[in-house]
Amino acid sequence: QVQLVESGGGLVQAGGSLRLSCAASGLTFRNYVMGWFRQAPGKEREFVSAIARSADNTYYADSVKGRFTISRDNVKNTVYLQMNSLKPEDAAVYYCAADRLGWRTRDRAEYEYWGQGTQVTVSS
Repeated sequence: QVQLVESGGGLVQAGGSLRLSCAASGLTFRNYVMGWFRQAPGKEREFVSAIARSADNTYYADSVKGRFTISRDNVKNTVYLQMNSLKPEDAAVYYCAADRLGWRTRDRAEYEYWGQGTQVTVSS
């Protein structure tokens, strides 16, 4: 079965950095657009970033553009999210997800598979 396992979350001070990883198994990783979403308490799950199958295109929410960088390794079947200059408003559970179609990369409804999430806490 398909598994997406996130890691790398934790507690960091505002202005600090974290690197999230998502290891995929049970699917042909290179055939999927991979995305990161986040959900803060009381809020809807929102798009953060996505990366095309061959990493030739990347997409970011305006709120993270210039601070976050998404990347992938199609040999290791892993997608990463480097998060710099973290702000308290970045605190959330971060989820990675896999999208076979790649038509609407910002739309969470398009993603077929989801990880369990990793908590990111940013102290001010």
